[in-house]
Amino acid sequence: MFQFTEDCMIGINQIDEEHKMLFQLLNEAAAVAETGTPGMIGKNLLQKLEDYAATHFAHEEAYMEQIKDPELARQKQEHRQFVEKVESYQNFDWESEQAAEKVKELLSFMAKWLYHHILGSDIMIGKNEACGQGEDAFAFTDQYRTGIELIDEEHRRLFEIIRQTNDVVEAQFLHDKYDEIVQILKELKDYTILHFRDEEEYMERIGYEGLAMQQAAHTAFVDRLNEINLDDVDDNQKEYLEEILSFLLGWLTNHILKMDKKIPVERPADA
Repeated sequence: MFQFTEDCMIGINQIDEEHKMLFQLLNEAAAVAETGTPGMIGKNLLQKLEDYAATHFAHEEAYMEQIKDPELARQKQEHRQFVEKVESYQNFDWESEQAAEKVKELLSFMAKWLYHHILGSDIMIGKNEACGQGEDAFAFTDQYRTGIELIDEEHRRLFEIIRQTNDVVEAQFLHDKYDEIVQILKELKDYTILHFRDEEEYMERIGYEGLAMQQAAHTAFVDRLNEINLDDVDDNQKEYLEEILSFLLGWLTNHILKMDKKIPVERPADA
């Protein structure tokens, strides 16, 4: 069963309700697939799911356009990739013996994509504008503390690296800063991967039930880091980097406050 948990809530009622419906349709299609003979029933459910997803994407994009969300172009691209993938199954013979496995395969893709998209992209809808406000947006303050020493120290270091990157980007009289930015971003990626590994090992050790959702969110964030490519940006490199840093900082703070602070503090065995 594909679960729509509290971690998937982005705080926008219509989008949250439509996400819930997508998960419901996924589970209905999965139940049919379990019968082993989905045939046209499975095809019809998948078509219903595809149609609803297209409607949802249109609503989501309209909302983002209304609030002038800077991530709209990227969202449209992700939505288009989803539709193209699903459409690639249209010519499959749903009456064949392989229909049940094909339904499972497509559902697995849809579910994985949906978790990844919600936790990596949708979770930030309407939140980028808030990034950078306040006395010091790059400060690791008490509000971000989880009470888990290792996780808190690694979060602090991530804030420091993002601040360091921002300082270089904003430095007006620093020449030849391209190579330095590339090096800092590599450090950010490497340290993020290290941190996520440590965090997931901790959650696994204490048997935390939210581990799978955390892993999905972590994968989405690392994928975003992997997409950063300064070679594709010339004239608007500074603007591009500012948008990237705003997203990374916003995602990190949101992830800590919304997900990481739920992780229980491990108590000593004799406590």
